[in-house]
Amino acid sequence: MCTRFVYRGDQVITGFNFDIDLAVWDHQVIKEPDCFYIGILRPDGVRHAYHGVHRNGNVGTLLYVHGNPAGAFQSNRQCVTIAEITERFIRAQISLDEVVDIARTKKIVYAPDATMQAMLSDRQGRTLLLEPGLGWREDTGRYSLVTNYSLLSPESTQPFVVPGDDRYERAAQLLGAYDNRFTVADAFSVLWSVRQKGAWATRVSFVYAAEEQAVYCIKNSNWTQFKKYQFV
Repeated sequence: MCTRFVYRGDQVITGFNFDIDLAVWDHQVIKEPDCFYIGILRPDGVRHAYHGVHRNGNVGTLLYVHGNPAGAFQSNRQCVTIAEITERFIRAQISLDEVVDIARTKKIVYAPDATMQAMLSDRQGRTLLLEPGLGWREDTGRYSLVTNYSLLSPESTQPFVVPGDDRYERAAQLLGAYDNRFTVADAFSVLWSVRQKGAWATRVSFVYAAEEQAVYCIKNSNWTQFKKYQFV
């Protein structure tokens, strides 16, 4: 259960709520000279950068989604996993244009053990939505928003909508009410409005302000305290 948005106002601001069950995912906020990310411990013993920001402005996030057969993992040269694309983008090993080329020429599939969709954006606010087995699109307009249900084929995940889960609708209503001026505080206000509690609570929230080249981070819904990570 996660929420991600990109707001293209007088500056480009992206926000992300990382909602997980601690019994399922082992995570850690990691800050490197060129990268800020939520490191997810995988079976290979490495904390992978699946949700994070590079100093060049690349922002990538993976969100759980109920899978479809067309996106099932395949191990061959014509396929690339959504996890690999996202991590390479966060580490600035590939650009947004290169991701588009991959989407046009290869089949994007799920990881072997997880069904995820991705939102990728750059410093200019260009935004890609990637849904394995369903396709991709470049978003435009004032804002882009995604939660844990398909935007390219809403009917495919409609049967899996959790009763009462209206995060997308609430966030969209809030984002749609802002004008050209949109601040870090506004971004956190939106994230706070869709925070989760219980087993799948919001564990990390971060906001990236492209113009400032800074990431603001809150842990465990402690909305009165945040840490600022400045890229230099």
